Amino acid sequence: MGIESIIILILASGFGFYMAWNIGANDVANAMGTSVGSGALTLKNAIIVAAIFEFAGAFLVGSHVTETVRKGIIDLSIFTNMENGANILMYGMLASLLAAGAWLQIASYFGWPVSTSHSIVGAIVGFGIIAGGARGVDWGKISQIAASWVTSPLLSGIIGFFVFSGIRYSMINVRNPVQATKRWSPVFIFLVFAILTLVTLFKGLKNLHLNLSFPQSLTIAVSIGLVASVIGWLLINRITVTTTADDEDTIILSTMSVDLRSIARLTRRLHAKATGKAAIYIEDIQGHVNQLTDIVEQSEKQMQTREDLQFVDRIFTYLQIMSACFVAFAHGANDVANSIGPLAAIVSIVKGGTEALVTKTPVPIWILGLGGAGIVIGLSMWGWRVIDTIGGKITELTPSRGFAATFAAATTVVLASRLGFPISTTHTLVGAVLGVGIARGIDNINLRAVGEIATSWVVTLPAGAGMSIVFFLIIKAVLGNLF
Repeated sequence: MGIESIIILILASGFGFYMAWNIGANDVANAMGTSVGSGALTLKNAIIVAAIFEFAGAFLVGSHVTETVRKGIIDLSIFTNMENGANILMYGMLASLLAAGAWLQIASYFGWPVSTSHSIVGAIVGFGIIAGGARGVDWGKISQIAASWVTSPLLSGIIGFFVFSGIRYSMINVRNPVQATKRWSPVFIFLVFAILTLVTLFKGLKNLHLNLSFPQSLTIAVSIGLVASVIGWLLINRITVTTTADDEDTIILSTMSVDLRSIARLTRRLHAKATGKAAIYIEDIQGHVNQLTDIVEQSEKQMQTREDLQFVDRIFTYLQIMSACFVAFAHGANDVANSIGPLAAIVSIVKGGTEALVTKTPVPIWILGLGGAGIVIGLSMWGWRVIDTIGGKITELTPSRGFAATFAAATTVVLASRLGFPISTTHTLVGAVLGVGIARGIDNINLRAVGEIATSWVVTLPAGAGMSIVFFLIIKAVLGNLF
């Protein structure tokens, strides 16, 4: 291997790690945002969960073959027929990694959850136009991506709206939340495990080429869902919920309620015997006492149901943590590995020229390891910015709301995978959070934050393309003169 190839591989590895670092800071962070924002996971625990499952997904079952660069976004024949085309393509891949990583870092700094896939697609389109002309870009796929800016969040938002509405009216806004939760939670457990199993089969394990038909996948998902539902039903029904006997607030409210009832009885007796102005004064006092009694009794009732609602949230906390593990694994296996595709492309070119990209070639294991390590470090160092946006700036989340959003996003991924719709996991999750917020009322949505996020989505493709063009010209000038 010559000195040129060694320099190219060193640069590619550095840029690839930088890209993976920013994937962790942005893409992985938004996947954990609902869990942290709802309180289901602390930031530290979210990083640990993501580190384990994202790395496992990327390293164990990540993409082990290179596809046509970003699934045919650009026509490789332009470079195979071009003089010095292999070098031009390598410079373009380097520029794409650097541009996509830079845009993700900018977005992460401002807390904008943007699509990693769209960032790298925009970057490749940029260098593809400047190097091979606009005719080499598949504009049909670009239009599909643009359409997904609307379809992804819309579909997941609708699902999130109805899922949370169902939870609220069946398990929260009821007379006995504990009994309702024990009745309905097995249904949600079944749906969670069934849907997330399908997500794993369609997204997380697709690179293993299991070649399962849809009926086979559905049978596996339903079986796992039923088993989990039965186990969950047995465990949940063993839980008893009792109000804390020594709770100071409860004791105070209970004492006040008893005393006020005694005062109310006394004023009624006095009012029955009093005449003239005394009767008027006592009647006024009686009205204030009755009003105060109603307030205390309402507060006492709310205090008594506090433990019930905590029980509901505790159940959904467990469900959301499970959902986060599934989604992290599937994301690591699919999106993260594909997002470092340019690095794999460069390695293929160094070994076999542009012809190596025409056929599927193995991805070295160290690339998957590099990507997995990069995302974990990026998440732990900078992920809190995007987590803060997803978890708190769009709408206030609780475990039940966070679960509804995560579940809606996972369901959307399954539907889109079966229908062949191009979607972004990021856009899907943001849309689901919006749907949950709207279910509580439009006043519960931070429209300014939503506007900033939507703008960042539209800007992602052109921003990646513009930066890629600049970086490509710089890299071409420096490395072209150097070699």
